[in-house]
Amino acid sequence: MTHRLTDHTITDEAALRALIGEPSPIVCAKMTDRLNALTRRWIELAPFVCLATTDRDGRCDVSPRGDPRGFVRILDDSTLLVPERPGNRIADSLRNIIATGRVGMLFIVPGVSDTMRVNGRATLTTDAQLLEPCTVEGKAPKLGILVDIEEAYTQCSKAFIRSDFWNHELHLDRSALPSNGEILRALEGEDFDAERYDDERAGRYARREGFY
Repeated sequence: MTHRLTDHTITDEAALRALIGEPSPIVCAKMTDRLNALTRRWIELAPFVCLATTDRDGRCDVSPRGDPRGFVRILDDSTLLVPERPGNRIADSLRNIIATGRVGMLFIVPGVSDTMRVNGRATLTTDAQLLEPCTVEGKAPKLGILVDIEEAYTQCSKAFIRSDFWNHELHLDRSALPSNGEILRALEGEDFDAERYDDERAGRYARREGFY
């Protein structure tokens, strides 16, 4: 398929491979359908994971999930449980899982440039016995995502190295970006009270309201 801005597009894998080449055998060898004692460590130490899903029409979504490190439970070497915490209730990820049952996950450990990728099939569960060990601040999740692993492998560091992601000297102050209230005002019109929205949101976060 072409793009409205250019005719110079790649539309088949043969053309793609001619441009970028083939992966090396050692890269392919690291891809497996289960965890092992070494790769489990990424999930046990990760406090943050990006969760990618897709709907029946192929439209993609990616959303962040975060909790104390190791919050994604390893039920066995081929099964994970991701607790679902309160959010904005749009529920893109959850609705997509109901529709297609497919997920991709990227586990990130602060300060570490290697990451862990997991792809597989997902099921929503309300099993209280499975979810009870996911309790944080006295609250167990009502819902969780069971992931049956189809692919698991480490991702190289190049993206984090190129971006200098963990360099504290390059970290920005939040004020360098527009606030959520300012973005909503741009969408809703000048009558929207951005400052009040931001203040109320900050208050909820300070009280950890709706975190668990």
